Amino acid sequence: MSRLPAVKPDAASPPRIRLGISSCLLGQRVRYDGNHKHDRFITDTLGRFFEFVPVCPEVAIGLGVPRAPIRLVGPAAAPRAVGIDDSALDVTDKLDACGRRMARELDDVSGYIFKSRSPSCGMERVKVYQRGGMPSKRGRGVYAAAFLAARPGLPAEEEGRLNDTRLRENFIERVFSYRRWQALEASGLTPARLVEFHTRHKLALLAHGTETYRQLGRLVAQAGRKGLKALADGYIRRFMDALAHPATPARQANVMMHLMGYLKRELDAADKAELLELIHGFRTGEAPLAAPLTLLRHHFRSFPHPYVAHQTYLYPDPRELLLRGGF
Repeated sequence: MSRLPAVKPDAASPPRIRLGISSCLLGQRVRYDGNHKHDRFITDTLGRFFEFVPVCPEVAIGLGVPRAPIRLVGPAAAPRAVGIDDSALDVTDKLDACGRRMARELDDVSGYIFKSRSPSCGMERVKVYQRGGMPSKRGRGVYAAAFLAARPGLPAEEEGRLNDTRLRENFIERVFSYRRWQALEASGLTPARLVEFHTRHKLALLAHGTETYRQLGRLVAQAGRKGLKALADGYIRRFMDALAHPATPARQANVMMHLMGYLKRELDAADKAELLELIHGFRTGEAPLAAPLTLLRHHFRSFPHPYVAHQTYLYPDPRELLLRGGF
């Protein structure tokens, strides 16, 4: 995996975004066998941009290190977390309560990285054992399930899936978008600020799907006429659900064609042909996303447009741009 360019500390830089994380991924020896699952990409790369808030729910509920291992048993939709060697050990309720409590305490985190396949922290495909049968891989860790149920919309991912470039970039985009929403709430939510937030993210939303883009537009149009708190809660859930579906090359190419429309009177035939070639190259996988977006930013520096200048799709947070490989 390629390393990101060096970044010099800057006293004027904004504070690092806080992410919840399974403690073992930071190298803390909190696993049942006294070991860890240190993930170097998380600490060496993401750690330069994010502040991690480590949690080991099994230690938090009083299980020692080392400790008797646990597993999920029963129906996949509502399994119990019980001891492998001693089935009388049942920590389901404690893990569930821990998840709900930490969701309240970590109200300022903008995302969460969970340990995969863990009976407490796994987000998906956790083994669930049945009496006398083969285990299925349809479970979710008890702590993770409780935490995410209490924080719907919070960007969350497992460490293994972050090795996939497309999934990693999607997670990064969701984290920075969610952080902007948290900043909006902290500044005081008003109908005008909700409309402004939506307007800034229009092209980003369009890259993830046209239907939700339209639905959110209709929802925002009701700002000022309906209860703002309920409307905003529904908006951010749909917004984050939309971003959770990775943007496809075809949709991104359509967004870039839309952006090109703002330059139709400014660019000559040669500039248009060059830009079209790069957009087509990205759509077909022959060019990286950075190529057409860099050229678009170049043209908009020469021919500024007030609407485009505030679009997060073309002008994200500089840290987000670095983490997503400059696009």
